[in-house]
Amino acid sequence: MTTPGGHRIATTNEVIESAVIRAPLSHVWHFLKLPEFHKFWSAIAKAEVVKGTSPETDVVRWTFKDGSVVEVKQDEHSNLDHFITYSVINSEPNLSYSSAVSTIRCWAVTSGEFEDSTFVRWTSKFSSDADVGVVEDAKYKRRDALKDLADAAAKMVKEHAK
Repeated sequence: MTTPGGHRIATTNEVIESAVIRAPLSHVWHFLKLPEFHKFWSAIAKAEVVKGTSPETDVVRWTFKDGSVVEVKQDEHSNLDHFITYSVINSEPNLSYSSAVSTIRCWAVTSGEFEDSTFVRWTSKFSSDADVGVVEDAKYKRRDALKDLADAAAKMVKEHAK
């Protein structure tokens, strides 16, 4: 955002998307490992672990079907609390902003109409130099990815029912 004088205004840019996925938490959580994202997110052509980084660092390269390549670093992953946090560390073509950190968190729905479903929330926080177009693009990409995750989990439910 800029002022009438052309000065940039610092802003906090965050996208929060969520969905109830009609599949048990175990089925949804199964897909939420960075090297496995291509198994549910239809926008990703392939995901591969980047070799040569430090033993403590997990880096995965996502090659998207549109030709862009993004390297993401796993910052946190909890099998107990069912969340994963990752940050973008490299991109081809280069990003128009400095940084992005995303967290996907899952909760089992244990009662009511959506019992045995999973509530998923995907947040992405962008540096203040990300413009409105970046944030809007991320919103729709997260929505598409959550739909893909729901479809993949539903397929797993059907396979386990056989």
